[in-house]
Amino acid sequence: MSPVISPSSAAASRLAGQGSDLIVPKGNLQMQQKSGPVVLADEIKNPAMEKLELVRRWSLNTYKCTRQIISEKLGRGSRTVDLELEAQIEILRDNKKKYENVLKLAQTLSTQLFQMVHTQRQLGDAFADLSLKSLELHEEFGYNADTQKLLAKNGETLLGAINFFIASVNTLVNKTIEDTLMTVKQYESARIEYDAYRTDLEELNLGPRDANTLPKIEQSQQLFQIHKEKYDKMRNDVSVKLKFLEENKWYTESHLLDLMHCLKVHSL
Repeated sequence: MSPVISPSSAAASRLAGQGSDLIVPKGNLQMQQKSGPVVLADEIKNPAMEKLELVRRWSLNTYKCTRQIISEKLGRGSRTVDLELEAQIEILRDNKKKYENVLKLAQTLSTQLFQMVHTQRQLGDAFADLSLKSLELHEEFGYNADTQKLLAKNGETLLGAINFFIASVNTLVNKTIEDTLMTVKQYESARIEYDAYRTDLEELNLGPRDANTLPKIEQSQQLFQIHKEKYDKMRNDVSVKLKFLEENKWYTESHLLDLMHCLKVHSL
């Protein structure tokens, strides 16, 4: 018969005093189990899985947008159009081309005028030198020297006005308008995404509604709402920047009027 082991009161008291710490022998190792939260393996975030999910979402979004663009070019898909905003954007692009042409011509004029002023100044110095060496033509050479120096001085004033105009137009074209057109590009991208997810939602709503399709419709509705809010925000941003350009239009036009006035005075 197996021996009967009676419970020991001393062992029981030791176990009771140890509380939540329990030493469990296992071979030559001892594993101590303590109370506290336990981290499960499936709760640990995997960076590789996160990157894979981001790539999957990007690929899906790119596919939807590409399909929407092709559908619009083939005339099969519908697109959201804000007629008033589209007209303002087209005017802005046309104005940018015109101001770029004016800027190019003004830069050419500045270069040529600088050379002319430099030549007039040299010519005035040459006449002044001749007036000192030619006694019989002293007055004529002196008069021509003063004339060339006066023309050079007026040319320098005009050159300063042209350079100031160039700086103003350059800021307008390459900074202000360019920044607005960058926002326009973001708006157009948001519009394509909005129409792509809108088309998906419309196609799902036209199909059957059952246990399999209802979760897809709900998810599509959520994605559509997200891209609709993004589209509305970008449209509002473009409207604000176009309004800002219109309110500050007088600034560039005033510089253009000043330049034309200087050119008129110089020609007289």
